[in-house]
Amino acid sequence: MNFLAHLHLADNSKTSLAANLAGDFAKGNIDNYPKHLQQGIWIHRQIDQLTDSHELTKDLVAQFPKSLTRAAPIIVDLAFDHMLAKYWDEYHHLTLQQFAENAYDAIDACERLPEKLQLLAPKIRSENWLTAYRSKKGLHRTINSVAQRISKPEIFQGATQAVDKLDIEIEIAFRTFYPQLMAYSRIWARKTPTEYL
Repeated sequence: MNFLAHLHLADNSKTSLAANLAGDFAKGNIDNYPKHLQQGIWIHRQIDQLTDSHELTKDLVAQFPKSLTRAAPIIVDLAFDHMLAKYWDEYHHLTLQQFAENAYDAIDACERLPEKLQLLAPKIRSENWLTAYRSKKGLHRTINSVAQRISKPEIFQGATQAVDKLDIEIEIAFRTFYPQLMAYSRIWARKTPTEYL
């Protein structure tokens, strides 16, 4: 799952949006982070672990061309965010733009975020990342943008063609898996280890 899904799952589980997003930028021991971020980072890691290990996502990743083996898990995360944005009205009572504004405000208001997130936050808002890939064209732009930010962009060669070809498979996997993830996120919010509360 990428930024939009982690923020939506935080809202779904009634936990901190900014803290859940911080999980993408928090490395190492959770105890090293401020107390108000710890539950969100812990839940973020549970989400990532389940997503990476679930048979539906593993099967979907395996359907990508062999040349995209390294990039496929990242592409699936982005494609799932695209599906969430595309069908947003089925998953939330606010419009996607309203939710995005609330999320940007929550990130801006949160203190002591990981440095990389602090530096990226103004760009996330100014470029309206959370609504940017509601369309297929927007998804393509996001994939190309992610490819340019890594040391070996060539591992994404052919990624946009692959997501187009696997569009139906991606949608089926997302629609089957995401409701499970929503349920799990609420359970994790209730069962967060006490040391992270």
